[in-house]
Amino acid sequence: MKLKTKIHIFSTILMLIILTLTTIGIYFLYEKMAYDTEYQQLLDESQELVTSISQTSMINDPATILRAYIPSNGAIRIVDDHGKSLVAVQSMEGIEDYKPKLQEDHYLVETYKGKTILSFKIPVIWMDGSVVYVQMMQSMESVASTLSLLKLVLSGMAVLAAILVLLSSMTLAEIVLRPIQRLTATMKRSSKSGTFEKIDVTKQGKDELGEMSQTFNDMMSQLEQNYRKQEQFVSNASHELKTPLTVIESYARLLKRRGFDNREVAVESVEAILSESIRMSEMIQQMLELAKNKERAPLQMNRLDVHTLLNQTLQQMHQAYNRNFYLHGKGPVFITTDEQKIKQLFFIFLENARRYSEDDIHVYISNHPLVVKIKDQGDGIAEEHIPYLFERFYRVSQDRNRKTGGTGLGLAIATEIAAQLHISLSVKSTVGIGTTMILTFNEQEEGQHEKI
Repeated sequence: MKLKTKIHIFSTILMLIILTLTTIGIYFLYEKMAYDTEYQQLLDESQELVTSISQTSMINDPATILRAYIPSNGAIRIVDDHGKSLVAVQSMEGIEDYKPKLQEDHYLVETYKGKTILSFKIPVIWMDGSVVYVQMMQSMESVASTLSLLKLVLSGMAVLAAILVLLSSMTLAEIVLRPIQRLTATMKRSSKSGTFEKIDVTKQGKDELGEMSQTFNDMMSQLEQNYRKQEQFVSNASHELKTPLTVIESYARLLKRRGFDNREVAVESVEAILSESIRMSEMIQQMLELAKNKERAPLQMNRLDVHTLLNQTLQQMHQAYNRNFYLHGKGPVFITTDEQKIKQLFFIFLENARRYSEDDIHVYISNHPLVVKIKDQGDGIAEEHIPYLFERFYRVSQDRNRKTGGTGLGLAIATEIAAQLHISLSVKSTVGIGTTMILTFNEQEEGQHEKI
């Protein structure tokens, strides 16, 4: 059974139950009010009769007094404790044998021989001093007729209201489910066409259905953006891998044709093949590193001194490349972080600084908050390129990475690591002067340190 049908059936049954209970409640409330009103009028008349009987000593015909208070289309009886009738007068035929089972302070409405009769009794002191009861009875035909008419009217209104409820529940189900149906249809079209279709939201609603439609559109936009990035990544990776493979193939063919006869050609070919193989291996390793970072493996958080870690890293870079790396600022500066990840992050920026600058590299550390700045004295980067530096395979110039051996993936890896470690990255660069990479630690422990 479809959700639309379920909602329609549920809402219809619920509304019909409410309508039925309301109709029945109105009928019985009016019935009680009508009989209470008639009872109160008869009670007032009976009180006058009781007063008259109490003030009368001895009369020859007590029925004379009863006739003065007899209700129209009703009857009055004086009965003893055993229910024996002492005096009776009536203005309605056919109730001579009617004997209601009455209780004091409570009236009774019964149907006798097709007639609706209201009756009650009240005690009174009779002429001989004994306690007797006055029974008052009156026909309720007019009230019964009114109640029948009310029942007919309420039934007609209930039927009309039921039809309206049926139509309104259908409309309500359609209104509630229309966005869901559009959502389902859009997802089916997207699945068949392989595109990222969005729901056409003509009116921005603030209700839950409007939020659902907007959330779906936002999700589809995000999926499309991620798909385009993935597609671009695959395209760029294919292109980047194709180039070294082409170079290796070309030099291998050259080596095969002339390398065994010409040592100079052989040396050149081997060096080119080795260089491109190393570059391709590095690129593949970095691509694997990116994928690994995406998996977000649990971090190994430990308390460490960033100043000491930086000093050790700079010494390693000095030994590896015979370049001067200087650290400015005093320690210790303690934080809780993943030592391997933070060291890898420093290596990426230091490697970039070394690769694009021939002069000394300067690293500055400051506290409150903890900030690490890595400054080179290279050619610098134009301002229009800075927003795209951390994208995969982005090149400031077409031949820059080719000349320096870069793959265009290092800063993308750095972005992933920085996000895991809650580090903000920013760049300041001036063409012809150099570039400064700024790492701001958003979560750190207090440490003693002299600000630069």
